[in-house]
Amino acid sequence: MTKQSDIRRPAVAGQFYPEEPDRLSDLISSFVNNHAKKQDVLGCLLPHAGYVYSGRVAAETLSGVNIKDTLILLGPNHTGNGPAFSLMPRGCWQTPLGNIEIDWRLADLFLGSSKHLEADTLAHIDEHSLEVELPILQYFRKDFKFVPITIRSDELNVLKAVADELAGVLIRHNLMNSCMFIASSDMTHYEPQSVAERKDSLAIEAILALDEDELEAVVRKYSISMCGFAPAAVLLRAVRLLGAKMGRLIKYQTSGDASGDLSSVVGYAGITIS
Repeated sequence: MTKQSDIRRPAVAGQFYPEEPDRLSDLISSFVNNHAKKQDVLGCLLPHAGYVYSGRVAAETLSGVNIKDTLILLGPNHTGNGPAFSLMPRGCWQTPLGNIEIDWRLADLFLGSSKHLEADTLAHIDEHSLEVELPILQYFRKDFKFVPITIRSDELNVLKAVADELAGVLIRHNLMNSCMFIASSDMTHYEPQSVAERKDSLAIEAILALDEDELEAVVRKYSISMCGFAPAAVLLRAVRLLGAKMGRLIKYQTSGDASGDLSSVVGYAGITIS
């Protein structure tokens, strides 16, 4: 039984998404693509802004995904708290739609096989990048478990090593069919719509090619302010090691599509990888 002290309570409910369960479910329902055909995937890239801006991208992407038993959630560390690679190994996370248990067995396997991951809670307490994915995931499936990992490093060689460690655990323990990766990232931040669309198209092209080296190259060359480059890089290498062959862009839009202000937008992409 989970102790009260092991419950990670919502940090941004009522800000990024409604805190009332009925309002939250109704809002997510309004974003869902009811005509999407469900498919098995190895990973997804999802945005993590307020639902009024990015919720439709995330919900439409997940509308066509068979959500697996355990999700490995990779997100950027916006707060600067905790270690560079923080894995919360125990307890559950609370959302307005219920509690989600951490898969502590898989968490222990990751920690025991990694030179980089550290068991830590501090990085997760106020971080929104993983939290905002959970209610939308719960809308589609109630009974999954997950392993939360935040990343505060952009050293590509280290990100590749972490991806190798994570994928290696799944391969050695024959967990490829029961687990999937989700990387949480918004795209270009606070540039005009036309600029954001042009820059983001370059990053999306690299992601669809499952090429973390090319993603790093275009992010650096064109100064793409993609906050989740590191989680995306880990995702791409990990799923490729698991046999992924292709990515598919499900939806792209910007905050300007919701606000009408195209002078300074944030980009959002929903991508599946299989």
